[in-house]
Amino acid sequence: MHLGILGGGQLGRMLALSARSLGLEVTVVDPSPDAPARVAAQHIVLDYSAPDLLGRLGSVDVVTYEFENVPQEATERLASRVPVFPGPKVLGVAQDRLHEKTTFGQLGIETPRFLRVDSGADVERAFSDLGPLVLKTRRFGYDGKGQVVVRTSEAAAAAFETIGGVPAIAEELVPFDLEVSAIVCRAQDGQVARYPVTHNVHRQGILAISEAPAAIPAELAERAVSAAQKLAEHFSYVGVLALELFCVGGRLLANEFAPRVHNSGHWTIEGAKTSQFENHVRAVCGLPLGSAELLSPSVMVNLIGQVPPAARLLALPDVHLHDYGKDPRAGRKVGHVTARAPTAEAARRLGAEIERIIQQGGGLQASR
Repeated sequence: MHLGILGGGQLGRMLALSARSLGLEVTVVDPSPDAPARVAAQHIVLDYSAPDLLGRLGSVDVVTYEFENVPQEATERLASRVPVFPGPKVLGVAQDRLHEKTTFGQLGIETPRFLRVDSGADVERAFSDLGPLVLKTRRFGYDGKGQVVVRTSEAAAAAFETIGGVPAIAEELVPFDLEVSAIVCRAQDGQVARYPVTHNVHRQGILAISEAPAAIPAELAERAVSAAQKLAEHFSYVGVLALELFCVGGRLLANEFAPRVHNSGHWTIEGAKTSQFENHVRAVCGLPLGSAELLSPSVMVNLIGQVPPAARLLALPDVHLHDYGKDPRAGRKVGHVTARAPTAEAARRLGAEIERIIQQGGGLQASR
């Protein structure tokens, strides 16, 4: 079987590596000649909207994508000739925060209060209604980009220009206890693999560290995974889907979802019986899913800006370094480190030690 992947970043790289381990042929499309996935697949340097996209992909049997901002029109054109999973319809929702939040509401998945924003005056009215808020562009925001926190009425009108004066949503600023993600993988036959809920810590809008399993009550974790599964079933989804949520007391408030493999699931490469990447490939290629069972408590630390010297990291017990092969740059995800431990507390201590080594090596400082 021949798998086509739109997007050749680190997620495309890890998908391609998993596909190759299953004996699949892999072709990746990415406009950058330096795309990280080029080391694991045939790489076509091409814009996603190119009219000859399908012709250049050649004999692929199925197509998937590694990020949600691939043009929906391109996936629709491909889907008229070859199966595309997840389906193009889900992109139209994931690419627009207003549609995304509306869909959550239709499914009974609770969210922070939000309002549509099309002008500076709308932001002022939203602040009067919601109080302190986060103003987010409806499209193309990620890793903290395309959003601004508004804490005073005086800052409300200016905030709209800060995000570029584009359509947006205003979302109440939630005093959450912690952020978590629920990751599920749904196969073509409806089989679902459910990964343990992950606790995520963000810094400057970028995911810094993920711990699995999240230290939350079992009932809350079940509700989080059930919400992700409900979303997947709503779309007749195929592949990995990640739902990010805020824990506020005993409530769960959905923040956003990603129709793809997710940064908070990188720990699954070493920490689960079947990684999110392998299960995504299995799903889109029509293969049976593997178990998503936790092997041991795990922690994942992102490498932001640069990769520190490997020797000190790898001297720690059961630590694994993933270098994406990217040029160092402030704020850029260039790799991640995962570690497993016998207990959740031991995993947390390992995560803290990994972060200390990274900071000493300058890896996190480069993003500040």
